[in-house]
Amino acid sequence: MLTLRKSQDRGYADHGWLKSFHSFSFAGYHDPQFMGWGNLRVINEDRVAAGMGFGKHSHRNMEIISYILSGALAHEDSMGNIKGIPPGDVQRMSAGTGVTHSEFNHAKDQTTHFLQIWIEPNVMEIAPGYEQKTIPKIDKQGKLCLIASPDGVGHAVKIHADAKMYAGLFDGEESAQLDLAPKRKGYVHLIQGELKINGVTLQGGDALLIDDEKDIQISDGKNAEVLVFDLHR
Repeated sequence: MLTLRKSQDRGYADHGWLKSFHSFSFAGYHDPQFMGWGNLRVINEDRVAAGMGFGKHSHRNMEIISYILSGALAHEDSMGNIKGIPPGDVQRMSAGTGVTHSEFNHAKDQTTHFLQIWIEPNVMEIAPGYEQKTIPKIDKQGKLCLIASPDGVGHAVKIHADAKMYAGLFDGEESAQLDLAPKRKGYVHLIQGELKINGVTLQGGDALLIDDEKDIQISDGKNAEVLVFDLHR
């Protein structure tokens, strides 16, 4: 089963300093048909104005991943981490028993564009944790690069969840395939460009919800950047 979700059908919030598209129900946006997919709970596409950001706020029992597209994000948390997150980096914060953090765009003249992703953990009340890795562009070009997984191998950050997250860049004849085990769900979020997934054409901001399929086939990219998820049903 393949379900196409168009970019314009996502929830949208404009707070002036923050413009955010919500793939699933979040804050003031509620759609009972899109409460999550498998154990994937949130994908927010955020644009934070120069000099602005999220003040201190708390999370608990959630795996939170930030994937920076442009600009830079400054992160500070109650674990003592003070980090800058540039484009190409992936950051994981395990909220566990509870963590407080803030995120700001300290640039004077550049919007920060990033994806905030929440995945439900398979272990609860763990100690909070933080991890950040740089993903070389060459490792994403024409292939799917694992960037978050339960074992944290290679470029992947380690998440305490039954899920894997891949990033890829595709153009022209470049293609890739990801096998899905029985009783797994797939989810594809196209960040930009154009791409075919299992024969379905996606444009930037579109998503494809995948169930009861044996694999995810990627082809016909046009300046495409994509995230692909292998999820617990």
